[in-house]
Amino acid sequence: MAAPHRTDNTARKLLGRLSLPERRFVADALRAETVGGVLLLVAAIAALLWANIPALSDSYASVRSFHTGPASLGLDLSIQHWAADGLLAVFFFVAGIELKRELVAGDLRDAKAAALPVIAAVCGMAAPALVYVLVNSTAGGSLGGWAVPTATDIAFALAVLAVIGTSLPSALRAFLLTLAVVDDLFAIMIIAIFFTHEINFPALGGAVAGLVLFWFLLRRGVRGWYVYVPLALVIWGLMYNSGVHATIAGVAMGLMLRCTRTEEEQHSPGEHIEHLVRPVSAGLAVPLFALFAAGVSLSDESLAQVFTRPETLGVVLGLVIGKTVGIFGGTWLAARFTRAELSEDLAWPDVLAVATLAGIGFTVSLLIGELAFTADAALTDEVKAAVLIGSLIAAVIAGVMLKLRNRTYRALTEAEERDEDRDGIPDIYEQDNPEYHLRMAKIYEEKAAEHRRRAEAAAAALLESTAESAAGSSNEADRPA
Repeated sequence: MAAPHRTDNTARKLLGRLSLPERRFVADALRAETVGGVLLLVAAIAALLWANIPALSDSYASVRSFHTGPASLGLDLSIQHWAADGLLAVFFFVAGIELKRELVAGDLRDAKAAALPVIAAVCGMAAPALVYVLVNSTAGGSLGGWAVPTATDIAFALAVLAVIGTSLPSALRAFLLTLAVVDDLFAIMIIAIFFTHEINFPALGGAVAGLVLFWFLLRRGVRGWYVYVPLALVIWGLMYNSGVHATIAGVAMGLMLRCTRTEEEQHSPGEHIEHLVRPVSAGLAVPLFALFAAGVSLSDESLAQVFTRPETLGVVLGLVIGKTVGIFGGTWLAARFTRAELSEDLAWPDVLAVATLAGIGFTVSLLIGELAFTADAALTDEVKAAVLIGSLIAAVIAGVMLKLRNRTYRALTEAEERDEDRDGIPDIYEQDNPEYHLRMAKIYEEKAAEHRRRAEAAAAALLESTAESAAGSSNEADRPA
């Protein structure tokens, strides 16, 4: 497949340099996601050990199935369900804020800029679903798990980057983040549309009324966690009892927050709340969900079934092949048909590596796996094992591809961060600022003066040393034999 032709100097750039505010936001967001991803990785490993060590496996099953909560409110749930329906609502609340910010202040606010991540995300979800359907149609498997391989876990992907010790240029990181945000949006839609079966309309009406009240209080400028947290819990409980997946409540509340700033504000309310809640989501909610969702049996028999049973094979191939082909193909098509050209700092293998990295589908894939096969606990565990194995394969392949380009990425990252005039703004963003060049001229003049002074001092020292050597030689010659 040939790369799109370069057209002219004014052609729109794909994956070009970010604006400085956007770069700073992406850096802050991904820093938190990376820490959360490492915790997520630790939690997943702990779950696998807990579930597969014979002396501990029974206790894992007991803890996961332990029920607690007010039965009178329809909330007598197992620990596993509290993690999936309760804790992940916090994760989706943050996802809702991220989506709102991208829509009003980020890349998605501009239709041309939004086209690339949206097309890539749509293709990156359609292709894995198609791979799953093809595998299961030809092998006689269940089509119910078509949505399992469609999700990308940005936190886990960044944890892989942290573990292998490579860094992506900010444009690729922003592409991965925006791709994951759009991916989350479609995952939310899939959960709401395809995994809602029986609806309790009075409970749903109560949840909607609660959301309207939540929106009204926000617009009136009412402040105080003691108002919103109890209201959010009521909305969540009503949404759970309505039959609609409870995480939808978190998304809806996140989308209602204002993510634009007024002149007096340094941060919008959405950004402020996201800053407060993200550590809870990344550091507590998602790792605990992983602890109680990722504990599946990894016996020789179960591992063999991952590659022989159509449902599990479809998940693995969907994540490893479907995601890669879908995202890379969508990006190439976006470039081909919009006459855009790839940034000169990057190459198409970089896009291929990021597309492969997006095949790490963990949190949402595990959740959809639970929803898709609720009637078959054994198949649910096998599908979860397939998610883990598929994500691991994608991580290894992406890690190797990224390592091959790590020297280039390091040079690009260093260039993006270089600040020789020490004004807090990377030099690459000040090339059109006359004051920057005047500051740099002064810095180089001072350096040149210092080097001249050192050169003169070195020359004088050399001359003095030469004179002393000559005098010593003369004394030696005059000394009697």
